[in-house]
Amino acid sequence: MHPNSTKKKLIKFSSMASSNLFFQFLILLFLSFSFSSLFFFSPAAATASNDIDWWCNQTPHPEPCKRFLSHGGRHPLAPKQKSEFRKMAIQAAMDRALNAEAFTKELGAKCRNGRERAAWADCLKLYEDTILRLNHTIDSKCSEFDAQTWLSTALTNLETCRAGFAELGVSDFMWPLISRNNVSELISNSLAINKNNASTAGENQTYHKDGFPTWVSPGDRKLLQSSSPAANLVVAQDGSGNYRTIKAALDAAAKRSGSGRFVIHVKRGVYKENLEIGNQMKNIMLVGEGLRYTIITGSRSVGGGYTTYDSSTVAVTGEGFIARGITFRNTAGPQNHQAVALRSGSDLSVFYRCGFEGYQDTLYVHSQRQFYKECYIYGTVDFIFGNAAVVLQNSMIYARKPMDKQKNVITAQGRTDPNQNTGISIHNSRVMAASDLAPVLSSFKTFLGRPWKQYSRTVYLQTYLDSLIDPAGWLEWDGNFALNTLYYGEYKNSGPGSSTQKRVKWRGYRVITTSTEASKFTVANFIAGRSWLPATGVPFTAGL
Repeated sequence: MHPNSTKKKLIKFSSMASSNLFFQFLILLFLSFSFSSLFFFSPAAATASNDIDWWCNQTPHPEPCKRFLSHGGRHPLAPKQKSEFRKMAIQAAMDRALNAEAFTKELGAKCRNGRERAAWADCLKLYEDTILRLNHTIDSKCSEFDAQTWLSTALTNLETCRAGFAELGVSDFMWPLISRNNVSELISNSLAINKNNASTAGENQTYHKDGFPTWVSPGDRKLLQSSSPAANLVVAQDGSGNYRTIKAALDAAAKRSGSGRFVIHVKRGVYKENLEIGNQMKNIMLVGEGLRYTIITGSRSVGGGYTTYDSSTVAVTGEGFIARGITFRNTAGPQNHQAVALRSGSDLSVFYRCGFEGYQDTLYVHSQRQFYKECYIYGTVDFIFGNAAVVLQNSMIYARKPMDKQKNVITAQGRTDPNQNTGISIHNSRVMAASDLAPVLSSFKTFLGRPWKQYSRTVYLQTYLDSLIDPAGWLEWDGNFALNTLYYGEYKNSGPGSSTQKRVKWRGYRVITTSTEASKFTVANFIAGRSWLPATGVPFTAGL
C-alpha cells in the first residue's frame, strides 16, 4: 500500500461527508420550500414562479382569474405579496362588473314582456350595488371583515339577479345573456383570497351593557332608547306634521346636506306605501309610536308579477338604517306566494321593537350586517330568509296558519359560497304558534329551517321552541341538496319543541353541546368576521 493512500482515503471520506451534508442541506431546503408552497398564497413560491398562473391556481376559479388578470394574454409580473394579488383580483371583478352593468343596460330594449322587464330592472339595481360594494372594498381603508362583508354582498346581489328570472319563469332568454361575464367567479376568488385575514377581524368587538353592538354609537343608542327622540321631520296623516306620507319625508331627507343621523318621526296610523331607501340615503332613522300603532303596509307579491326582491313593502340599502316602533306589513296573503314586508341590504342596520307581518318570505335579510332586538316576526313559509350576517335577539317569532298541505318553515338561509361571512343567528328568542295556527296545530308541520342555497347556515341559541316545532327540526329543500354542506346548529334551547332526540341525521346538522364549540361557532364559523356577537348573558368564553 502506498504510504499516502490512507491519507487520500481520509481526504476522500471527508470530502464525501461534506458532500453528503451539502446534499442533506439541499434536500432540507427543498422540503422546506415545498411545504411552504402548500400554504395558501406563499409569497416565496410566487416570486420564484414569477407567474400570475401560480397565484390563480390557488383560487376556486383559476381560468377566469388567469384570463382577466393577465389582460388578454399579456402576463404581468406576478405579485410579490398576497395583498397585491387580492387587490388585482378585486380590480378584475370590478372591471368585469362595470362591463356587465353596461351590457345589462343595453339589454333592456330586448325585454319581451313585463316579467322579463321586472327581473331585468332588479339586475340593473343589483349590478349598481355590486359596483358600489367593490368600490368600497378597493378604495376605502376598510378592515378585512368589512371587505369580506361587501364581497359577500356583491356575490349575493348576482345570485338575486339570477333568482328573479327563475321565479318569474323567464330565465330562458335574458339570463344567459346577462350571466356571460364571470363576475361571480371573480368575486368568489376575491372572497377566498381575503378569507384568512377576515376570520379574526371582529374578534375583539363586544356588546355594550344595554345589548347593542359596539358599532351602534352612543348617540344612536340614546335615540333608540329615548321615549321621544328629537325629530328632523314629522309625518302625520292628519296634517299635524311636516308631511302626510313617509315617502314625502324621505324625498326631503334625500336633499339634506351631509349624511349624519336624520330622524323621521312617523305618527300613529296605517301608511299604505311602498318605500325604497336607497344607497344615497345613509343614516336614516324611522321612529314610530309603537309596533301596534305605526304600520307601513303593501301587497306586492310574486303572484302579482313582482320578483321577490321587488315585492317588499319597504326596501332599504342605505347604510346605518335604524327603525324603532314600526310594523312592516305585506297583505298579499299566502295564496300569492313570496310577498316581502321588509327587505334590508343596509349595512350596520338596527331594527328595535319592530313588527314584521306577512306569510311567505316576510322578512328578507338580504345582505350586509343586521341586528334585530325585541322584534315580532310573523309568517308561514321561509319567512326569515336571505344572505345577510344577521342576529335576532330577544325576539318573538310566530308561525301562522299556512295554505292547505303547506308546511311552515321559519328560515331559509341563502349562502352560496363557503367563504361568505353570512348566516342567521336567532338568540334568546321565542318560537311560538300565532293565534290562527294554535287551534289547528296538529294539521300543519313547522320546521326551524331549510337549505335555500348550498352553504345555508342557521343557528338557534338559547331559544324557547314551543310544541309546534316538528321533532325532526329541519326540512329538506330538494332531496339531498345541501344536506352535507349546510351548517345548522342548536345550542341550549328550551321548551317542548327543543328536544334533539329525533332531529335530522344530516352531516351538516349538529347539536352544540359545549360552550367551547358554541364559542367557535359563534365567532369563527357562524359569523366568520366576529363582528356580530350574542347579547350579554350568553355563557360563552370571554370576549364574546
